[in-house]
Amino acid sequence: MDNLGVGLLLMGVGMVTVFCILLIVIYGSRLIISLVNKMAPEAEAAPKASFDARPILEAAVAQLTGGKGRITKITEL
Repeated sequence: MDNLGVGLLLMGVGMVTVFCILLIVIYGSRLIISLVNKMAPEAEAAPKASFDARPILEAAVAQLTGGKGRITKITEL
């Protein structure tokens, strides 16, 4: 019965140790993330280039269909 008590004590100490280490990891990572967000400059968004693909698509459809097909609607995916 003495070995069972030692085993349970060892299991309890191990579980508490793992729990404490996980808390350190969680709060340490939150601290590092907040420090980096305060120190690092925010990246500027690149301006979108306006590009009209309709003439290219119309030429491709005309070539594939022999001039019989036409585009009725274009939706961006």
